Amino acid sequence: MFSLLRENIRIALNSIRSQSLRTILTVLIIAIGITALVGILSAVAALENTISKDFASMGANTFNLQRYEFRTQSFGNEERKVNPIISYREVKEFEEKFEYPYTETAISFTGTGSAEIKYENEKTDPEISVKGVNEYFLENSGLKVESGREFNVFDIKNNNNVAVIGSDYKDGIFKGFDPVNKTISIRGAKFKVIGVLESKGSTFGNNQDLQVFIPIQHARSLFSQPNINYSLSVKVENKELLDAAMDEAIITFRNIRGLSPKEENNFGLERSDDLINRILRITGALNIAAWIISIITIFGSSIALMNIMLVTVTERTREIGVRKALGAKKNTIATQFFLETLVIGQIGGILGIILGILIGYIVANSLDFNFTTPWKAMLWATGITILVAILAGSYPAAKAAKQDPIESLRYE
Repeated sequence: MFSLLRENIRIALNSIRSQSLRTILTVLIIAIGITALVGILSAVAALENTISKDFASMGANTFNLQRYEFRTQSFGNEERKVNPIISYREVKEFEEKFEYPYTETAISFTGTGSAEIKYENEKTDPEISVKGVNEYFLENSGLKVESGREFNVFDIKNNNNVAVIGSDYKDGIFKGFDPVNKTISIRGAKFKVIGVLESKGSTFGNNQDLQVFIPIQHARSLFSQPNINYSLSVKVENKELLDAAMDEAIITFRNIRGLSPKEENNFGLERSDDLINRILRITGALNIAAWIISIITIFGSSIALMNIMLVTVTERTREIGVRKALGAKKNTIATQFFLETLVIGQIGGILGIILGILIGYIVANSLDFNFTTPWKAMLWATGITILVAILAGSYPAAKAAKQDPIESLRYE
């Protein structure tokens, strides 16, 4: 039995080599569909990994008060409502009036995204993000200190000349030395480095390891441009109290802005886990799009594969007659043609998987996503190519097996 199977496989491979151009075109059609599936699923998986890594550390018990809600968009000619910026006066008033138990309120703003950081004779490119923060910002944002310490309440209240920096500076301007207790310069102001954060990597081209955090009052004195928009992040110790804390935060901020009961909120409020889920729903839609594109392409490749096998059966009618005259059974003939279909399908599937992973890797690297090997997509692709081979090869194999040996020998 095994010798017969090996013989059928050998005949199938010889037949494929004898029709190389037709086989290559069919393999490419199958590969395109699998490439679309694996490539898009790989890129989407890399996006999901990046989002999960960046936001999961914030926890499910944090919410943010900001100028707009994440989902607020403009569609067509519909104009988006313009909310006022969140001012420093408002965030300080919120900090004083929001007295919900077991909560910590972080205040922050981005002073600039184009600062130059200096250490002795070394300096960075002018592309560093500098943020002014209070003592709760790092914890609420899920940022952890690798060496040194975080800000404490005395650093913020006393407006100390201290800074916490990202991990890239250690191998940058500090040349591998420990930055803790070293002094850096930002726009001529001196800051003592008290902590270095754990690496967070890059997201959408934004390197989070090149940020510098300084006390908020110092940042306000260095970056005094008009209309600065501040952010509030509230962390609730007990997740069960999160909804109640959010309601209290809305009431407090509405009172600060003097909104009447009939007026809508002119600010946004987002839970950190809601933001993650909303983005993941978008990636889910991309997954569906990948399946639709690949299924259409694979359907076309199935038709192409069935067509090439029907043509092959017709061209080899006389061969079928000879084999049957020599005693070959129907199952043997059917198995031979079915194996040819299976081999072509698997070659196309393997090529598509390789190209899909390569495309996913290139996309992930270009967008600074965390690429992981898409095992699930690879398994789906393998299963689909086997299914395509079964569907496309069954009818031609059955047609070959049913041919009359006498009529086949007469075929010219």
